[in-house]
Amino acid sequence: GTVLGRCMQRHRNGEFIRFLNAIEAAVPPGKAIHAILDNVATHKHPKVRAWLARHPRWTFHFTPTSASWLNAVEGFFSALTRRRLRRGSFTGVVDLQAAIKRYIAEHNRRARPFVWTKPAAGILAAVSRSPEPSV
Repeated sequence: GTVLGRCMQRHRNGEFIRFLNAIEAAVPPGKAIHAILDNVATHKHPKVRAWLARHPRWTFHFTPTSASWLNAVEGFFSALTRRRLRRGSFTGVVDLQAAIKRYIAEHNRRARPFVWTKPAAGILAAVSRSPEPSV
């Protein structure tokens, strides 16, 4: 599907909340938003939890530890790395960020909804074998 991306120097709770606000502004009112997240402490910071409490249309879903494959954005990151970043030559951070932004724009021009290729039963079985994420 469509990617809403931001390049930020750091990945702390403040930057994450700014990213959530950008998504909030981009998604039409009334639509539910489900965020698939890994178990990084930033995603569970008290300020992030407070933000989530003020935004009832949002639901956070945390992937089990060692199950990043459940997060569809990981496939996008892999493609970005293979098609744009690997063997790339960048003059600095600004040049690198520009390349990432161009890739996102190109991706979004031909974006299609993400479709799981594994049957739901197989996905659920794999998840059940993973340890539960901490909340």
